[in-house]
Amino acid sequence: MSQLTHLKYLLITGLVFVFLGCATTQQTAAPEAAPTEQDTKADLEKAVEKSIAYEGLFTIYQDTTNGSIKMAIHKDQLDKEYIYFGLSQDGVLEAGHFRGSFRDNKIVKVRRYFDKVEFVHVNNNYYFDDESPLSRASRANISDAVLFTGKIEVEDDSSGYLLIDADPLFLTESLHQIKPSPNPMSRPGQYSIGNLNREKNKYTAINNFPKNTDVIVEYVYENPYPTGSTSGAVTDGRSVKIAYQHTFIEMPDNEFEPRFADPRVGFFTTQMDDQISTSPTPYRDLIHRWNLEKQNPNAEISEPVEPIVWWIENTTPHEFRETIKEATLAWNEAFEAAGFRNAIEVKVQPDDADWEAGDIRYNVLRWTSSPVSPFGGYGPSFVNPRTGQILGADIMLEWGFFRNRFFEEDVLAVGRTAEENIQFAMDEQFCTFGRHFQENNQFGMSALSLLDAPDEELEGFQKEAMTMLILHELGHTFGLNHNMQASTLHSPEDIHSEDLANTVGLTGSVMDYSSVNVNSDRDNQGRYYDIKPGPYDVWAIEFGYKSELDDENQRKAHLERSTEDELAFGNDADDMRSPGKAIDPRIMVGDMSADPVAYGVERIEMSRELMDGLLEKYGTREGQSYQELRNAYMALMSQQRTQTGVISRQIGGVYRDRAFIGQEGGDIPFRPVPAEEQKEAMSYLNQYLFAPDAFSSSHEVYNYLQIQRRGFNFFSMSEDPKIHDMVLSMQANVLNHLMHPNTMKRITDSRTYGNSYSLAEMMGDLTSSLFDADARGNVNTFRQNLQVDYVNRLTSVLDSDAFDNISKSTALYNLQNIRSMMDNKGNVNEETRAHTAHLKTVIDKALES
Repeated sequence: MSQLTHLKYLLITGLVFVFLGCATTQQTAAPEAAPTEQDTKADLEKAVEKSIAYEGLFTIYQDTTNGSIKMAIHKDQLDKEYIYFGLSQDGVLEAGHFRGSFRDNKIVKVRRYFDKVEFVHVNNNYYFDDESPLSRASRANISDAVLFTGKIEVEDDSSGYLLIDADPLFLTESLHQIKPSPNPMSRPGQYSIGNLNREKNKYTAINNFPKNTDVIVEYVYENPYPTGSTSGAVTDGRSVKIAYQHTFIEMPDNEFEPRFADPRVGFFTTQMDDQISTSPTPYRDLIHRWNLEKQNPNAEISEPVEPIVWWIENTTPHEFRETIKEATLAWNEAFEAAGFRNAIEVKVQPDDADWEAGDIRYNVLRWTSSPVSPFGGYGPSFVNPRTGQILGADIMLEWGFFRNRFFEEDVLAVGRTAEENIQFAMDEQFCTFGRHFQENNQFGMSALSLLDAPDEELEGFQKEAMTMLILHELGHTFGLNHNMQASTLHSPEDIHSEDLANTVGLTGSVMDYSSVNVNSDRDNQGRYYDIKPGPYDVWAIEFGYKSELDDENQRKAHLERSTEDELAFGNDADDMRSPGKAIDPRIMVGDMSADPVAYGVERIEMSRELMDGLLEKYGTREGQSYQELRNAYMALMSQQRTQTGVISRQIGGVYRDRAFIGQEGGDIPFRPVPAEEQKEAMSYLNQYLFAPDAFSSSHEVYNYLQIQRRGFNFFSMSEDPKIHDMVLSMQANVLNHLMHPNTMKRITDSRTYGNSYSLAEMMGDLTSSLFDADARGNVNTFRQNLQVDYVNRLTSVLDSDAFDNISKSTALYNLQNIRSMMDNKGNVNEETRAHTAHLKTVIDKALES
């Protein structure tokens, strides 16, 4: 054997020896003993030996030394879906939270991945028929969200439990985003709650039951150098705490049958697309409704197997309890029409109750008295997203609703630019019924006081107001969303008929934001508010709960009635409360009667007449400040602002009809408001809002509009009354609509299908209203403010891409006309000459650019 061959032999055998030696070493090493069942059990017991056990849906162990928690998940619970529900137990408005705010409602699946447990938010937006082969691709291009991944600390084979550290699940924002995202509309330097401090977060309660687990966490957010102002509810801007409840609920296993939505009736829904359907509207939107079943399924009317039970919280003032109970039980009329007798029950929470109002097993009418009231009432519910079944609800009632205090920032609000209005209209998807209702209530109380109504009538008014508030919020908890067209039911003459209001209803639905119905004719005062569900409410509850409507033919026949006047419906997606937001002027907040323009004019006249009596009524109350007088003045001005806004929506309006093709009583989908009615609205705006005498240059009450002094607080402004700002804000509120790019485009577009009031004519009428009356004479200061604002708006139209070419041409033409007027001014006073020079400069600069 050569040396080279011998060397190769040695290398090969050596490598084999080394390899075999290594293998031999591994085989002969003592293996680790597999953990026995007793050892594993000992590990589980050891892991929780210093903990308190809260047994329930998911068993929670809380360490008695540091408060941390661990969560036990049974293997049978893996790969199952649970309903996650989150609500704010307490907070401050600056942080976007307030007591009782329902925040999150979704499906969460718990699954295992090797030595970890995942909590996954399941996408529930799409439906696949299991019988279709396409269902095998049901998860294609759909992203579920992995909310949390936690390492399994102990696995107990004998009991089947997996133990995880739950602090990272609950003490972070894994399950729900607590801190709100930055608002692009926020002012520079606006207050922010800062960052989460996990070291200061803590558990305040753990409530565990067989079918749900509740974990309440107090989150602390810190900002060492806060900016921006806050209310007095924030003790120290550097530190804000939010109490938040996380709830996991076992997926209900019952015979509940989903019911699908229809655009002619308004329910809250869980939207779902049918991915197998070839329909042009492949929707399987589930309406939200309670699981009501008849004790006797064959009876036309039967007691329910389980009624909907409402508890009046023990914080409720005693004098309100009977009214709240009566208002709640009034909904039984609607449910009886749906086939259920005594569907609603009311109980009072005992003072020594062993449960809290936040317990999701109880539906509670709750009360708060917040430093800054977020609402007058608020009625949310939470559901099973798979079926739409309502599982629980609360109603939050705010004592601020009854305070003799006015939100004057609404009256003094500065007009927005066109671009800001577009963004605001897109973002405004929240319920403002409480704020609207408090303004109504303040106006009603002020008007009745000025009309010398007796005390018993004032008490009756407040009872009706409370009844309306409860009826409205309860409607939400039964699944109904708003109906902003219901106030158009009666004529202006019939609206004051008490008999009609008692039998049919003041409006078609308690889900509207109607105006408080005060009549200056004291001998013919009817109802101020609805005191029972209206005809639309009864019909809608039947749609949601009547078992016979599971039959498709009966459902179709029921919906065919949607064209009846009493059943008119339009919700938040349709209403025109915000400039440029929607198209149908009948679907509006703050209006009343089938002729809202006539009603609005009557209301403006009433407010102005009542204003003349303010000083006599409130200015002679010795020993008091002038705050009550100021509040009453603000209420009257707010009513004028609301009604001029209602009137303005006729201009550029389009009536829409959602009847299906061939439905009896249906109209064509889009019909422009007749030109004569648009021009009539413009003439009323000129008379009551724009004309030189629309607002007197002086009024005796102005000298007395004093805020009661409180330290150095003057609501972030000097204390003198800002009369011109208030008037201009009212005028701007209307101009925001008339000159919104959506309105101006719609006026032009609607000419192709029936509108004969052109944009050029509308803008010409508007310019005439603002300039003709004093074109050659002196201009008072209210008109100066208005004219400058209008000219600035016209120039902004020219510079904005939000407006179409027709709008820009019209704006340019009116600017040129106004410029010509300025050259023809006669012998005027010095302030008018200054005003004229101002307008010339602004227009010339715009025309030169």
